[in-house]
Amino acid sequence: MKLSLGPLQYFWPREHTLAFYREAADWPVDIIYLGETVCSKRRELGTRDWIALAAELARSGKQVVLSSLALIEAESELGALQRLVDHGDCWIEANDLSAVQLCRERGVPFVAGPTLNVYNHHALAMLMDDGLRRWVPGVEQGHTLLRELREAMQAEGRTMPELEVIAFGRLPLAFSARCFTARALDVAKDQCGFRCIDYPDGMPLATREGRPFLRINGIQIQGEEITDLGPELPQLRELGVDVLRLYPQAEGMAEVVAHYHLARRSPVAPPRIGARNGYWHGEPGMRMPETA
Repeated sequence: MKLSLGPLQYFWPREHTLAFYREAADWPVDIIYLGETVCSKRRELGTRDWIALAAELARSGKQVVLSSLALIEAESELGALQRLVDHGDCWIEANDLSAVQLCRERGVPFVAGPTLNVYNHHALAMLMDDGLRRWVPGVEQGHTLLRELREAMQAEGRTMPELEVIAFGRLPLAFSARCFTARALDVAKDQCGFRCIDYPDGMPLATREGRPFLRINGIQIQGEEITDLGPELPQLRELGVDVLRLYPQAEGMAEVVAHYHLARRSPVAPPRIGARNGYWHGEPGMRMPETA
């Protein structure tokens, strides 16, 4: 079972980002995803920077995958995507169907990211014909759906692609053309001042009763809880999961990687270091306390 470092969901200063990945080069992860997946205005690192960083990390023995935006709205964003695909030395994580199309046209292998919304074996088989090599299911897709999909693929004589499951991190729940961070700070999206950089783990959002609820991250909404599927490792193995995705957090990421590295080599399930992921068990992703 491999470990992957998922794409950075937050907006960090350039030097902070580069220092993070210099450290990650020595971590026991097999795959590192690089690139901006949330907002094209985040330009502390540009396309050339991500490609250069990919080459540097590849020399350390990692498989590097270049990730696309989840929501492409402008020609400039499509142009940046084309430059990633045309680079040619890395697989692409396709988080939008335009990335799938470009990869298919150019014969570039790709990973289907969690925002592609693949819900049945027909869609998965079609994407495999287009060049899909690895699939990251959506955050709400639990073990029952994955088991049924695998069985349906086998019934038609098809082999599953590599299966990568989000094992640790805040779940990306939704994207919008509107910037939630700008809205929360009462500034226009086009004059946002890149305020996301002030929130290295997203902006906390509470209910009216003051209970932690969500994280605002630019045009993305995340769950508040850092979910952890470590104790479910025996079930993940039984399902044939190939890769465990760990989403970067601002603090303590080296310890998280070490925890999972030890767990994947042990027959004993590790203790939970985050929150239980209800989606994985076919339940609500988050349970709110009962009100009086």
